[in-house]
Amino acid sequence: MKKLLLSLLLALGFVANAVSSEGGAPLDRFPTEKLSDVGALQRGAKLFVNYCLNCHSASFMRYNRMRDLDLTEDQIKKNLVFASDKVGDVMKVSLDPKHAKEWFGAAPPDLSVVARSRAAAGDGTGADYLYTYLRSYYRDDTKATGWNNLVFPSVAMPNVLWELQGQRGARFEEVKDAHDPSKVTHRFVGYEQLTPGILSTQQFDDSVGDLVAYLQWMAEPAHRTRIRLGVWVLLFLAVFTVIAWRLNASYWKDVK
Repeated sequence: MKKLLLSLLLALGFVANAVSSEGGAPLDRFPTEKLSDVGALQRGAKLFVNYCLNCHSASFMRYNRMRDLDLTEDQIKKNLVFASDKVGDVMKVSLDPKHAKEWFGAAPPDLSVVARSRAAAGDGTGADYLYTYLRSYYRDDTKATGWNNLVFPSVAMPNVLWELQGQRGARFEEVKDAHDPSKVTHRFVGYEQLTPGILSTQQFDDSVGDLVAYLQWMAEPAHRTRIRLGVWVLLFLAVFTVIAWRLNASYWKDVK
């Protein structure tokens, strides 16, 4: 329980920093249909272990839980488990938190519940935030990593998906402050593609959608089961209510 609370606090802290540092960028809508697409979830799991699991752990998720995504243990072992990890192990990384803090300025948070930790925001779901954030990186030579993010300015995490997306620059224009003409702010105008990526823009957006779908699923693997059981519970209660109502009427019909 203590580890779960710690993980949740880390994730919330990560997101809280993001919220407090946001540049006001509107959130794009995550394609929710991917949550019911097993193929998309499988592709998202592959992206997660290849691009996220190097630094971020998911210490409350076991590899073998991905059997719920119609994967066999043999497929999981051959395609999603690396090094000496076993199928029954949790998704941990060997990155030393102290070294990570020296390199990135902060230890990468556990991603087990990161999609749910942002879900309470009024401007979109956790999936919307992640979907927009992962597609909002641009080159910035003034930053230590060489990268910046429109949704999370001065983010410590570099763009790990840059080979797929390619390298982009961001264009800003100077705008005078409406309340103080002596001050100038920078308004985002658009991106410019500096180098091409392996994927086209549409293919990259689709891949990020797969990854975010997996993060959303990982935050609550029993989500679909819970909804399915909930429907049966409501149907049972509806039928039982009718039966109870008629029994009550039968028992009291002779009582005046």
